[in-house]
Amino acid sequence: MRQQSSSLLFSLILFFLHCTKTSGQSPAAAPVMPPPTTPVKAPPTAPSQAPSAQVATSPGPVDVIKILQKAGHFTVFVRLMQATTEDTELNKELNKTNNGITIFAPSDSAFSNLKAGFLNALSDEDKTELVKFHVLPALVSSSQFQTVSNPVRTQAGTGPRVTLNVTTTGNFVNITTGLTNTSISGTVYTDSQLAIYQIDKVLFPLDIFTPKPPAPAPAPELGKPRKAAPGVESPTAPKDISGALTPLILHNNALLLAVSCMVAAIFS
Repeated sequence: MRQQSSSLLFSLILFFLHCTKTSGQSPAAAPVMPPPTTPVKAPPTAPSQAPSAQVATSPGPVDVIKILQKAGHFTVFVRLMQATTEDTELNKELNKTNNGITIFAPSDSAFSNLKAGFLNALSDEDKTELVKFHVLPALVSSSQFQTVSNPVRTQAGTGPRVTLNVTTTGNFVNITTGLTNTSISGTVYTDSQLAIYQIDKVLFPLDIFTPKPPAPAPAPELGKPRKAAPGVESPTAPKDISGALTPLILHNNALLLAVSCMVAAIFS
């Protein structure tokens, strides 16, 4: 009986000590959560003009302006072509010859990204060259861009200051000029003689938007004698007077002969 009481008392003491130790410990600290952060939004990119639906071919003469107007959102490029009369030249070539034409048409959003007054600051000559730089004097279908030879010739001419290069990756067609890097975003119109493709940047040729190299110095003129310095006489060749001396010598000899004859007659 006493042994059981001792065991019970010992168990109570152990329980009391355990409870005291547990109550003396501080509760574990809750993990600190970082403050909520607001997600940073990426800056919006400039929206590109959605590709227009391809304009269907129609019977009758080809009119570049009507095609672009029917496609929509090419208002600025249409006005620029009309102001430079390039539309008249293109329509004449398309309807009176068998020559092919390819046009890279900048959308209205391409021009809206330029600074205000950009086109008005260009001379009439520069506006004409700018339009011609967007026109290829040959028909290039979408599949032929993979095989064109660079630099591609435009109606603005050839040379390092009007260079235009075309590269492809799959169906992606990229166009570079040295100042502009853009790509074809859609096909506006195509037939057996004319192809028009939409681009979302204006193509800048180096010839208009970079300083022109200085003109070469004129070559020295050849064949003209140099002028003598003032006060310095030009050397002259001595005159041949032998012809003038011969009659004089003969005259003197005849005179001496006559004198000798007179002397001889006197003293004879």
